[in-house]
Formats: sequence, structure tokens, C-alpha cells
Amino acid sequence: MAGLFFDELTIGQVFKHEIRRTITEADNVWFSALTHNPAYLHLDEEYCRTETEFGQRLVNSAFTLGLMVGISVGDTTLGTAIANLGWDEVRFPKPLFHGDTIRVETEVVDLRESRSRPEAGIVTFLHRAYNQHGDLVAQCRRSGLQRKRPS
Repeated sequence: MAGLFFDELTIGQVFKHEIRRTITEADNVWFSALTHNPAYLHLDEEYCRTETEFGQRLVNSAFTLGLMVGISVGDTTLGTAIANLGWDEVRFPKPLFHGDTIRVETEVVDLRESRSRPEAGIVTFLHRAYNQHGDLVAQCRRSGLQRKRPS
């Protein structure tokens, strides 16, 4: 099992995830179409070239969020998560474009025992995604219910 148990995590622990991902046009168009998001910002190259400050299509931020969290799973919660409890403080300080490559870091920012489940604890992660230039492009806090190591 790749993920860590609640009792193996410490506040301040940082994971620099090895997986990196270059985002393609297909990723962006497919995700936008699957989620019924018709925003011109993701689908209409001509509109973005002539009507926006970016001059090109932006990667769908919901895709960015999912990819950022997904990259973190193998090192943190794979096989040890019981449930995702929520995403808070989701931010996208800079846009992503087709061809950008992201890398992700995760920091454990809070740990607390579950009041209702003695076999689990609640962990809060701060996920941060950077593009190939080192610019912060996304971040969020994610809380999850995590298994404790079996006794």
C-alpha cells in the first residue's frame, strides 16, 4: 500500500511528488466536454486569441484541481483514505495553458483524532501545483478521513 496511515503523518511534513504531467489540448477539451462546460475560455481558440488578455485557451480549472489532488494520492492516501471530506481555499493564482507541465507538493497542515471513529483521524493537506517555470498555478486545502495503522 502506497498511502500513509494517519499515525505516520506529522504536521509540517512535505511531499514533493515525483509524478509530473504535461497538459494537452485533448485533456482540456475532453474534460470540458465531459463536464458540460461550454466556456469559450476552454474551447474557442479564436475567441481567446482576439477577446482575452491571454491570447490562447486556458486549461479548465476543475481539471487542474483534480489533477493536482490526483498526483498527490499515491504518496499520501492510496489505500489508507476512508473518505474525502472537502476542499477549501481553492485558488488559481496563474493560468495553465496547453503544453504546460505541472509538479505538485503537498504539506500536512493539520491532524486531529476523529471523535466518532476511533480507528481514524482527520488530516488536512495543503496541495500546491507549479508550472514548468516554478509559478504557483493552483493550491487548495483538502481534508480527509484517514485510517490509523491497524493494532
